[in-house]
Amino acid sequence: MTAAAAASPPPPPDPSLVLRQDRLDYTPVPGSVRLARRRAARLVGEWGCPRLAGDAALVVCEMASNALLHARVPGRMFRVHLMLLPAVLRVEVTDALGELLPVQRPVVGEPTCGRGLLLIAALAARWGVTPLVIGKTVWAEFDLKEEEGRGHVVQPA
Repeated sequence: MTAAAAASPPPPPDPSLVLRQDRLDYTPVPGSVRLARRRAARLVGEWGCPRLAGDAALVVCEMASNALLHARVPGRMFRVHLMLLPAVLRVEVTDALGELLPVQRPVVGEPTCGRGLLLIAALAARWGVTPLVIGKTVWAEFDLKEEEGRGHVVQPA
């Protein structure tokens, strides 16, 4: 975990400040990661933040992949929660395994895996982990530019 992630996490967002949000539970199968990534990209774009759509989708993909690979509990789903706040886009993935917290490790050589948290740290302004009574929430925040999130918002059909 990076120093930024290890620092005391910001408090959870005040629900009264949430402008838009989406929360969906996914079955712990590989196809769910693809669905979560596509949904995140679409929603973030529709919410007026097209510049962040790709980065947010990649972060969702990495977090969901980690939940699937490292925190899978039979019969338990993982949740993806996106929140648009006045100055921040927050991405959360909650899983049922709280004993195993993600740790950013140095990349040695050319491994084919193990770089997800490095990507998250590079793309997001902040990230961290919030332990829960059962499970944990891994979160990342993107700072919005002044014009983002306030423009045209596409209403779902």
